[in-house]
Amino acid sequence: MSQIPTLDIRRYDTDRDAFVAEIGAAYREWGFAGIRNHGISQSLIDGSYDVFKRFFALPDEVKRKYHVPGGGGARGYTPFGIETAKDSKYFDLKEFWHVGREIPRDSKYADVMPPNLWPEEIPEFRDLAYGLYQALDQLGSRVLSALALHIGLPENYFADKTDFGNSILRPIHYPPITTDDIPNVRAGAHEDINLITLLVGASSEGLEVKSRKGEWVPFTADADTIVVNIGDMLQRLTNHVYPSTTHRVVNPPGEKARQPRYSTPFFLHPNPDFLIDVLPSCISADNPSRYPEPITAHGYLEERLAEIKLK
Repeated sequence: MSQIPTLDIRRYDTDRDAFVAEIGAAYREWGFAGIRNHGISQSLIDGSYDVFKRFFALPDEVKRKYHVPGGGGARGYTPFGIETAKDSKYFDLKEFWHVGREIPRDSKYADVMPPNLWPEEIPEFRDLAYGLYQALDQLGSRVLSALALHIGLPENYFADKTDFGNSILRPIHYPPITTDDIPNVRAGAHEDINLITLLVGASSEGLEVKSRKGEWVPFTADADTIVVNIGDMLQRLTNHVYPSTTHRVVNPPGEKARQPRYSTPFFLHPNPDFLIDVLPSCISADNPSRYPEPITAHGYLEERLAEIKLK
């Protein structure tokens, strides 16, 4: 498997055993795969990107109305120059918005999952952004079902562990780079925190994935492909059977750097009180448990947000 594969998720319904074997092998090797024929309408994706671009084009003082100081970036707007990859000297060259799950305000999770903010300047933002959130949440559940089967779990293993997951849709704007001697990159080398990430609109170049050999492999997906990768929570739960692979977004060469870049990852999280405890089926003589102490999903998230300067 010399390159990151792209798989047709319709085969989960038509050729399940073969598809599960292929997707499992892809994630064991790369921690990344492309998913096509995912069923999310291009009009929803295009409409979402349109409102995201319109928001980021608003004046800085308007965008900052939606920044929540001390909120860890959980909802609303996070300005340019804040998020910093773990152990990086330089902040990432990006600004972003966070959409979270809509839950009843009397939910037991309400204290850690605040209500969404919506930019009043763009009335269509809410319906498009949350429509995309729900579509990616459903697609992510299908991918998790296939991964569960691959490691000997029931197909629906994750269903009641992610139904109130603290998942985040993050539209990102990487502004044009106007100087050649900048030490920062658009997104420093990092691993994701969550179970899996689904990236919509990875069709502009810049994303690079670190192979097992330590080489940086560019991964520019076709426009109809959603890139899905493993996060640290699933790596921990599966005792590294599914690796959370280091990746980054590099600055493009020459004039391409003068263009803005937009992307929208969806970070699929478990329910906040889900206990991340290594699965017995992922422990063996060759792969003894690396994490004897379990931790809740929310506890783990809090630890990691502090590391990347969002707490």
